[in-house]
Amino acid sequence: MPASRHEANKAMVLEALDVLFNQRDFAAAEAFWAPDYIQHSAIIAPGRDGLFNLVKALPRLRHEAGFICADGDLVMLHSRYSGNEQPTASVAVDIFRIGNGRLQEHWDVLQDEATRGTSLSGMPMFGDAFPGER
Repeated sequence: MPASRHEANKAMVLEALDVLFNQRDFAAAEAFWAPDYIQHSAIIAPGRDGLFNLVKALPRLRHEAGFICADGDLVMLHSRYSGNEQPTASVAVDIFRIGNGRLQEHWDVLQDEATRGTSLSGMPMFGDAFPGER
């Protein structure tokens, strides 16, 4: 796949997540997620409606993008989700499959964000600073 297609897929994923989680524009977000979207996350109900309903139920939920890469029709993104009504933010690796110009399928791996006091490596999980030090 040409590098330009990879760049376009990465840009689409970043825009889709910003529109849904940060702008909270659900009508605009529908253009990014396929109607038959497949959700593999253990904490999100099936389909596009499951994802949108989760975001609607958590009005402070926000997304921050970190590292991103693409390979074929897959885009992988290191993410941070805050405002999740949990004691700590979640750090994730989100994997999206792109098809027909839309997000078709999603997998994730989630972990509570470590603080300086809980990080055995002494390194932050997301970005260059620990929570509360940003």
